[in-house]
Amino acid sequence: MDNLTNPDIQILREPESFSFSSSSSPKHFKSMAMDASPASENSNVQENSNVQEILDLEVNNDHNERAQWLLNSPTPPGPWNELVHSVRKSVSSQRNKFKNEPGSKHVASFLKGIFTILSWCRNYKATKFKNDLMAGLTLASLSIPQSIGYATLAKLDPQYGLYTSAVPPLIYAVMGTSREIAIGPVAVVSMLLCSMIQKLEDPQANPIEYRNLVLTATFFAGTFQAAFGLFRLGFLVDILPHAAIVGFVAGAAIVIGLQQLKGLLGITYFTNKTDVISVMKAVWKSVHHPWNPDNFILGCSFLSFILVTRFLGRRNKKLFWVPAIAPLVSVILSTLIVFLTRADEHGVKIVKHIEKGINPSSVHQLQFNGKHVGEVAKIGLIAAVVALTEAIAVGRSFASIKGYHLDGNKEMVAFGFMNIVGSFTSCYVATGSFSRTAVNFSAGCETAVSNIVMAITVLISLELFTRLLYYTPIAILASIILSALPGLIDLNEVHNIWKVDKLDFLACIGAFFGVLFGSVEIGLSVAVTISFAKIILISIQPGIEKLGRLPGTDLFRDVKQYPIAVRTPGILIIQVKSALLCFANANFVKERIIRRITEEKDHEDSEEKSQRTIQLVLLDMSNLINIDTSGIASLEELNKNLEANGMKLAIANPKWQVIHRLRLANFVDNIGGKVFLSIAEAMDSNLSANMATI
Repeated sequence: MDNLTNPDIQILREPESFSFSSSSSPKHFKSMAMDASPASENSNVQENSNVQEILDLEVNNDHNERAQWLLNSPTPPGPWNELVHSVRKSVSSQRNKFKNEPGSKHVASFLKGIFTILSWCRNYKATKFKNDLMAGLTLASLSIPQSIGYATLAKLDPQYGLYTSAVPPLIYAVMGTSREIAIGPVAVVSMLLCSMIQKLEDPQANPIEYRNLVLTATFFAGTFQAAFGLFRLGFLVDILPHAAIVGFVAGAAIVIGLQQLKGLLGITYFTNKTDVISVMKAVWKSVHHPWNPDNFILGCSFLSFILVTRFLGRRNKKLFWVPAIAPLVSVILSTLIVFLTRADEHGVKIVKHIEKGINPSSVHQLQFNGKHVGEVAKIGLIAAVVALTEAIAVGRSFASIKGYHLDGNKEMVAFGFMNIVGSFTSCYVATGSFSRTAVNFSAGCETAVSNIVMAITVLISLELFTRLLYYTPIAILASIILSALPGLIDLNEVHNIWKVDKLDFLACIGAFFGVLFGSVEIGLSVAVTISFAKIILISIQPGIEKLGRLPGTDLFRDVKQYPIAVRTPGILIIQVKSALLCFANANFVKERIIRRITEEKDHEDSEEKSQRTIQLVLLDMSNLINIDTSGIASLEELNKNLEANGMKLAIANPKWQVIHRLRLANFVDNIGGKVFLSIAEAMDSNLSANMATI
């Protein structure tokens, strides 16, 4: 006790009396000061003064030491260094992987990385082949009529749809990572190619030139897809957000359905435009001309048959094969009816000639020197993104059900090479189909061998059975396409989007109406524009949160979300809800903070004003990943504004890039070094400062 009453002795012996470790806290010293028992009033005051001096020294030492951890951190790597490091890491990992392996194993590992089939073919068993065989045959029964219908939708000859269901599935089965996805032409991509390429060449006036442009667009689509995978650019596929895809596909489904009225009604002359107004005008004009109702009756009859079988398949999962073979049964029965009744001589429109034989080479048909190369490349890019978005979404949904991982980069490479080879073999853009994948999954497929079985079945059909399809009515193909469209309109998902995010719903509706009343390009443009506008709006107008301490914890949360959070008198803690403080949002954030400070002053009660007057504004930068010169300038202006009003500015938990740039700009010195590792440490430091003034 005598030592405590003697300041000289106390200071000399302070290392023995108090520990200056980082674990000490102001609360610890405060309790020690309160527990001391002075012999007299003067000695009590003197003792408290000495304890407080040691407290301040302890806290300041702790703060200075921890601040140096933050301020003396190494220089963060720049973008170029990060890129070089990433490449070196990838190369070194592959080198280490093959370091202790002989040359033959190097080649084997390399081939397994490209051809996925080599990884699982060794464990392939006869029981799996039995399941894949049944699934592949079931899949072929659905793919053959659908492929013919989608080819007519793309305004190509029917055999091109069959070509697209033959070669691309074989390539994907060798390189792809999905076990369930079914490869072939799909309605949305078929309509997209048709709607965009027919603006360059008329498919009726110049069918050969039109076909060549479609094949060239397929080559570009495959090239872009392969590049996305090889250079790890898969994020470009996400340029079309989920909500926009939902709206786009729904609008495309309605447009496709309206276009099928040409085949269903047997209309000879029809518009090449895809918007709903032009299509309805064409249908209305055809009513005033003679038309044969036999096409409509035949098409609606088998459309009803297909829909009834689909209903039965949903009611009883064991009957999944019934709706799967219904389109093929419809084609066979309707072809027999037309052949036996000679209905084609009485106005029923038929497919007529389908070329016999497997895929012919089309390398010489690709056009890279024509006047439309630039436009075709753009069409290929759009088709690549849309096709990949649909395929990866389908593949991941079924992979999650089976519980395995789908490699996105390998998928993009597989789709890219699949379409490149397809463009050389008379195929147009192929991708994963949701309806056929669902059939493949329900049929019990085990591996991608089901795609191989389907492709072989299609090749056999091309070689042997194309003549039997001569009398197939066009109305049946229209009914098959119409039967597949309801699955493209997901009203439940639209409702969920509305509930979760109104801006996403706006993008969804924008894409829907853009496709419906404009064109495919307009729909995609509207969707992308709204989505980017949403990102810009969120970026340039980030919110700020006023934080308070949750009782009994060192956690600081938004006082609006947690009304129980306790605010500290004299301190305003603000968190910026943005990952980037830059030229686009810096002034907005500064003005919001100043406005919040003004509001705080206006709401202070006159009786409590002396206790609640803001002395310190603490910015929590835990969300902030980066900052530019405009952001730093706004912080400097904020600091000057606060100093002019008798307040101080401090920052807590700045990230690596942020503190590095603030240090280079001398901003840390301008705010007096008030940089803290956490809000809790800033609060403790301020508590000790307040105690020093007592």
